[in-house]
Amino acid sequence: MATPGAAAPARAPDPLYIPAAPKAVPTARRTTSFKPSGPGERLPVKRILVTGAGGQIGSWLVPRLREVYGSSAVLATDLRQPPADALEAGPFRVLDATDGSAVGEAVASHRADTVYHLAAILSAVGERDPLRAWKINMDSLEAVLEVARERGCAVFTPSSIAAFGAGVPDPAPQDTIMRPSTIYGISKVAGELLCDYYHRRWGVDTRGVRFPGLISYGSPPGGGTTDWAVDIFYQAVEKGSYTCFLGADSQLDMMYMPDAVDALLQVMEADASRLVHRNAFNVTAMQLSPAVLADEIRKHLPNFTIAYDIDPVRQAIANSWPDRIDDSAARAEWGWSPSFDMASMTADMLQHVREG
Repeated sequence: MATPGAAAPARAPDPLYIPAAPKAVPTARRTTSFKPSGPGERLPVKRILVTGAGGQIGSWLVPRLREVYGSSAVLATDLRQPPADALEAGPFRVLDATDGSAVGEAVASHRADTVYHLAAILSAVGERDPLRAWKINMDSLEAVLEVARERGCAVFTPSSIAAFGAGVPDPAPQDTIMRPSTIYGISKVAGELLCDYYHRRWGVDTRGVRFPGLISYGSPPGGGTTDWAVDIFYQAVEKGSYTCFLGADSQLDMMYMPDAVDALLQVMEADASRLVHRNAFNVTAMQLSPAVLADEIRKHLPNFTIAYDIDPVRQAIANSWPDRIDDSAARAEWGWSPSFDMASMTADMLQHVREG
């Protein structure tokens, strides 16, 4: 991955900022390939608890889970209270996911049988305070796994492309040596192994996916290395230009959030007897670089321009990740297939950003 000359680091987002839930969008636009078991049917009712519900993934996942399983069946939790409209949409509880007793009480009172554990500190923010990132990421996972072991819950935990590190084959296979160079990536590898251990040792139904960069509207990015792929759309619509903190040809795997949410539901509904892997499946949808995405945006906004002011920290993180990942195991074991490619994602993102 080529790296142009470096400039002063970009200012990272506040790691304590919890974004508001996205504005409501038509159900048909949120729904992609995942469907209940038959025409007009709901899946068997589950009782679900989501940690980190106010983040980029959670603010999309919670409405989708409530659509599929029913509003009252899904308890959203986060460190901070959400906006009033989010509170009206279904049950919510303020919860510190590192507090095992509090997690256990929340699971018990909601009678949850499934936990989607999304609370975490992301890559770029994690490098600002590595010890804090390790403590929060690992203590919260340990708390959730212990509660799941005691109460017989299934657990979804997201991993990341950051788990690979440099030196993996191209494309990065499902099974390979993983030597991440960031505390976020290290915590993700440790989390994958810990989830596998709880499954082997105590039979906890743990599952996960390794997400690439995620692109979404409605919630601001939360301090990751791929935040540029969200901000570029807002700047393109609002200003007609964007200054990127990665180099022009920094290629990374990406996925549109509606596909990411589908992957979460699909892997948790998959037939366990078909799963050779559990923690965690490679999934991807497209490969993007800032220059390539800028060219696609120009098909809709011909006067859009992009410049580059490299953040050495985030560029080094991106350089340590693979250019491409192989998601054939997810496709074979639980039928993973994305609905959006670069062209359809770009058109949809620009439409929603324009609509505000």
